[in-house]
Amino acid sequence: MPVNSELTHNKMASGYEITLATAADVPGILALQEANLPGSGGNLSVRQSAEWFQGTMAEMPLIVARRDDKVVGYMVTATLAAKTHVAIVQAMLRQYPAPPDCYSYGPVCVAESDRGKGVAGAMFDRLRLELPGRTAITFVRSDNSPSLYVHEKMGMRALGEFETAGVSYTALAYRP
Repeated sequence: MPVNSELTHNKMASGYEITLATAADVPGILALQEANLPGSGGNLSVRQSAEWFQGTMAEMPLIVARRDDKVVGYMVTATLAAKTHVAIVQAMLRQYPAPPDCYSYGPVCVAESDRGKGVAGAMFDRLRLELPGRTAITFVRSDNSPSLYVHEKMGMRALGEFETAGVSYTALAYRP
């Protein structure tokens, strides 16, 4: 589905398709994930399996950005109940309790070649169409200023910082 220009806050480069992920997108998501893990110079915290992505998209929207039929971005969502076993999510929610019907947003990943073109913002716009009126909560490493900047442009607001395992994170929320 093309991006709804009325919703998009970011100037969007042409040639992107922003849509719900399908099983056919999983290999592209995995390749993009691999390129953005710390061992490859990226900032993604956790490697997820194909089964994890398939299970996630069966429960909540998983948004992808494609350019020339190639996955160049993805955005994951989950119910908070599905993530309460994750230590970092527990730490965030202890300090910043979520309102009812809130969902967890992230990770979000955009190919290095496609950053700065509004892809993350366009994926978030699509996500809000899928989950209208609902609050989203996420976290970003506090030293990841490019990601914090992008999230601010998407309308997310910092709730404050929290620490886990000696690393400082910023909790962010989007409230419609």
